[in-house]
Amino acid sequence: MDCIKGINSFESLSDGGRQSFPSKRSVPIVDIAMVETINSYEQFQELINGEEPVVIDFYADWCGPCKAISPIFETLSKKFGTIKFRKVNTDEQEQISQEAGIRALPTFVVFQRGNKVQELVGANPNQLEAVVQGASSLVA
Repeated sequence: MDCIKGINSFESLSDGGRQSFPSKRSVPIVDIAMVETINSYEQFQELINGEEPVVIDFYADWCGPCKAISPIFETLSKKFGTIKFRKVNTDEQEQISQEAGIRALPTFVVFQRGNKVQELVGANPNQLEAVVQGASSLVA
């Protein structure tokens, strides 16, 4: 698997850490909210049967590719704020994983009105963005 560089990298400041900002222009602070975890079968059912599309990341704590793609999923959740993003720990929510037909990790599934609209198996950032973009087109 390719190493994804630059997601959380910082460059050192050449001025020794002293940096001036324009006085008339404020710099926005980005809210770094986490994608919510689905903690019950009932919560899962409510989400997937809704009118709004939801993109669910099925993952496990021990899964290396799951950890690698997670920051990208978080970033996409901010970029495509019109749809819901959730995650399911397959080790903790076996009933949900079985119902969704999860056989490999990571798996990303788009649900809407009780239907599985699209599925992506694997940690491919470009394909994940395409799936999310497709889900955003489902918003009424």
